[in-house]
Amino acid sequence: MENDSEVSSSVGSKSDRKNISFVWKKFERFSENGKEKAKCKNCGQIYASGASGTTNLKRHIREICPFRDQSGVEVQNNEFDQSIFREKVAKAMIKHNYPFKFVEHEGIRDVFSYLNPRVQHVSRNTAKSDVLRIYEMEKEKIKEILASISSRICLTSDLWSSLVSNGYMAITAHYVDNNWVLQKKLLIFRHLPPPHGGQNVGERLITFLQEWGIERKIFTITLDNAKYNDGVVDLLRNHLSLTNSLLCDGDFLHVRCGAHILNLVVQAGLKTIDMSIEKIRDSVKYVRGSEARMIRFAECVKQLGLKTSKKLKQDMPIRWNSTYLMLDSAILYSRAFFQLKLVDSNYKWCPSLDEWSRVRKIIKFLRPFHDMTELFSGNQYPTANLYFRNVWDIQMLIQEEMESVDLEISTMAREMKPKFDKYWESYSTVLTFAVILDPRYKIQLIEFCYRKLDPLTVNEKTCHIREQLQLLFEEYLHASPSMPRQSSVTSSTSACDDERDVAMDEFDTFLSQNADVRNQSQLELYLNEPLLDRKQFPHLYILDYWRGNSTRYPELALMARDILSIPITTVASESAFSHGGRIIGKFRSSILPENAEAILCSRDWFEAHSFENEEEGELSTDMGKLVCELGGNSRWNFDLLIL
Repeated sequence: MENDSEVSSSVGSKSDRKNISFVWKKFERFSENGKEKAKCKNCGQIYASGASGTTNLKRHIREICPFRDQSGVEVQNNEFDQSIFREKVAKAMIKHNYPFKFVEHEGIRDVFSYLNPRVQHVSRNTAKSDVLRIYEMEKEKIKEILASISSRICLTSDLWSSLVSNGYMAITAHYVDNNWVLQKKLLIFRHLPPPHGGQNVGERLITFLQEWGIERKIFTITLDNAKYNDGVVDLLRNHLSLTNSLLCDGDFLHVRCGAHILNLVVQAGLKTIDMSIEKIRDSVKYVRGSEARMIRFAECVKQLGLKTSKKLKQDMPIRWNSTYLMLDSAILYSRAFFQLKLVDSNYKWCPSLDEWSRVRKIIKFLRPFHDMTELFSGNQYPTANLYFRNVWDIQMLIQEEMESVDLEISTMAREMKPKFDKYWESYSTVLTFAVILDPRYKIQLIEFCYRKLDPLTVNEKTCHIREQLQLLFEEYLHASPSMPRQSSVTSSTSACDDERDVAMDEFDTFLSQNADVRNQSQLELYLNEPLLDRKQFPHLYILDYWRGNSTRYPELALMARDILSIPITTVASESAFSHGGRIIGKFRSSILPENAEAILCSRDWFEAHSFENEEEGELSTDMGKLVCELGGNSRWNFDLLIL
């Protein structure tokens, strides 16, 4: 510990001695208008020096300087790094959608200067350059990851129109990494000028895949049912076939979005009760139209003693699931709507008792469709293995309700049946493989479901699925390097060994007689094993199963890994548009497309799924990290977080 007293030297001039005090390790001397002054190297505070002595400087070090602990001992200041500060500012802007001019706000600059007077403020153009630089750095990292994985990559893609009517294309990659963890990465959020036909979109898609270096790794692409997407898939299949990059000649390349098909099926049924839905939609819109109406409606709820925490929800007519949620919330307030009709003469859309009764039946009928949509829309867990059984459940439900004694329900089911047959009658072959790769079901579930639907065609359909699965498995066998199945234990050859080899001829004969068992492929061995008890393993995480069995079934596990990474909806790409709408909003509509892509993709890479619940402008832990870079004292960090 340094001595507080002045240290003098037995030799040297008076000028030398007065600079020996320990305070000059913390202060630097300078002259201003002929007067000597001292500036704190840590916080920048300036004091008079010279004839004034060093008492005030010592008091600053012990009691005033922010870079000290509460005991009065001066704290060593960490070296401030301007480049780290700029990087953290840029990342905060990416994660929380702060505008580039955020760094020029007077209040923000005051905060930064308060935390560290040595900070060099940057302009909005510099901040933008930092964001683009981080985007390029992270992009290279993602490229390296995609190049290093041994699995195939499944894509989802969709088009979107921004607030200013610019077209954008999103491409999301889905894969299981080498640690058997399901991953999702937004690769492209690129401005796509018209025309948006199959030829143009397909060519741009191929260009983007080449940009990322993954065109030879594509397994499937999931798209909605827009007509132009058929042309996109044909162009992509033809292009990738030239380099022999597709499995089974691309027979399994195209996967149709399950959520989009489900929307078309249910919308066809909802048309039969348009009048009842319109009345409820208008009723909800009326109540939510002003604060006075909401207060009046709340009074009606209170008078009737209704106990529910659900709020009235307004739907988006083009999305049936939102319509279901609107009906499901409104039905709880049916009596309140009757009460509102009595006290508000302007309310004229109250459904009748018969219409409310009809809606209750509709809600019960549509609930399985809603649950299936929620299940299909996940992207943090495999969904491919959920496809077959749930689609079969829906088909069985529609067939059963077509014979319902309730006229409204049977009419809805009959309207849904043609749409279902159009898109799902044959199901998706590659997604059917996924349920076979679930050890609780295997091929037995396929046979059972087909038998329930049509006993006459069960053998034909099951055999077709087996043949296609075998063809795909053979592709993986041919693609895998030969792996000798030999023991790692070595031994020397001797006469005794030769005698034993001769004595084992009988054993060789035995093996040849049982060659049908010995020569079974991994696929056959897996299918012939007993099923896992689904009651004992109701929540089996299927990727863990195949990871644990990758040694027993090496090639089959590789195939399972790729199939289970297939997304059955385009929700992942559509979610990018929700965040894109925040970035390219009415207050930021002139942002350049390349800047929007850099922000959106970088945010996806940084936050993965965690940013979905964050509010814009939220002061989060990233700002706390920024504070730590600006200053080293925990008290100042705490003060800013309180602000």
